[in-house]
Amino acid sequence: MADTPLDLTLDAARLTAQLVDFPSESGTEKPLADAIEAALRALPHLTVDRYGNNVVARTNLGRTERVILAGHIDTVPVAGNLPSRLDEDGVLWGCGTCDMKSGVAVQLRLAATVPAPNRDLTFVFYDNEEVAADLNGLKHVSQAHPEWLRGDFAVLLEPTDGQVEGGCQGTLRVFLKFRGERAHSARAWMGSNAIHAAAPALAKLAAYEPRKPVVDGLQFHEGLNAVRIEAGVANNVIPDACTLVVNFRYAPDRSEEEAEAFVREYFADCGVDEFVVDDHTGGARPGLTHPAAAAFMASVGGEARPKFGWTDVARFSALGVPAVNYGPGAQLLAHKVDERVKASLVPEAEERLRAWLTA
Repeated sequence: MADTPLDLTLDAARLTAQLVDFPSESGTEKPLADAIEAALRALPHLTVDRYGNNVVARTNLGRTERVILAGHIDTVPVAGNLPSRLDEDGVLWGCGTCDMKSGVAVQLRLAATVPAPNRDLTFVFYDNEEVAADLNGLKHVSQAHPEWLRGDFAVLLEPTDGQVEGGCQGTLRVFLKFRGERAHSARAWMGSNAIHAAAPALAKLAAYEPRKPVVDGLQFHEGLNAVRIEAGVANNVIPDACTLVVNFRYAPDRSEEEAEAFVREYFADCGVDEFVVDDHTGGARPGLTHPAAAAFMASVGGEARPKFGWTDVARFSALGVPAVNYGPGAQLLAHKVDERVKASLVPEAEERLRAWLTA
């Protein structure tokens, strides 16, 4: 596929199939980025820039608003699910069909067929979303060329079952470390059990009552959970160290500082010997109060719901751009061996966005 040009005259479902047949596991996106860049440079109404394997195309019509349509071009590793295939029921199968080449196809179709939108448009195609955050192409573009990402509102075409999901929750992972003293388990009183020392923290986690704040009209649901515990050196030794790994998923009305302060305070009376922040990424407010968002909701229909996971809308939020998630894929099929998308939903998403951008 490396030398095959993308055909933006195809309908969105067939274009999805062509994109899927470009294998682009994280770190191998260059052939697909090359094809996307070439296809966009052939469109005279767009200004196209590239940074690494990230491609950004923009209209410059002097409109009063600018909206961003963004999507990642990488996939998880192929699992014997390429090339794509369309079955007799109109379902398109293959790695990336759902997450998120169907969304990328919608972006490309709109880039090709809406030369004079009612708002200026920025199309962002970025790499390495499915791997470690420090490799994320959108992050790299935001750091190297933040001016490319200026806008009033953004839509990330992640799979959402064709429903608008506003913002996203933040995620904080901490290590709660407890110390003890080793001893033979037959003479446990000669030592101090570090696993037992974690009991107050586990009891507090079991008693946790989740906060459910309403943010910009959407009700989020926070979660504070133990996700792993590491301790013990042998079956006949009292452990002298225990690490309790806790994940806090928090609503986007909290800042990163407020989220960390809450967790520290929550476990303050639990005898924690060391509190270590292992990973932390803030959330994003839904942004549904912006006028462009209201027009977007009117065009795509349905009722917005909160995004409980984390997505790259948080990167737009950090740049001061309110953002939502909206795409034709079914999120429960993402990353599965039997990943697929109902082909008719892809042009349907395209037409809904077209109505928003041309009304």
